[in-house]
Amino acid sequence: MGKFLLWAIIILAVLFVSRVLSHQKAQARQAAARRQADDAQAASETMVRCAHCRIYLPRSEAYQSQGKTWCSPEHARLGLRK
Repeated sequence: MGKFLLWAIIILAVLFVSRVLSHQKAQARQAAARRQADDAQAASETMVRCAHCRIYLPRSEAYQSQGKTWCSPEHARLGLRK
């Protein structure tokens, strides 16, 4: 009976340790996925269209004038394409 109790305790201890380790590994995976999603979201930027040549460019590189979006000051000066 003593050996049976000893083996039962050892088996329960191994199961407990493996469960704790797998839980920690899952948390690390979730944290990495969250960081990756945050990085991807930070890297993406809204695209806008030039009112003259109709190309798309990132909003941070666009030129705003006359209530429109342009890809360069030259296209803003030329105005809308006819």
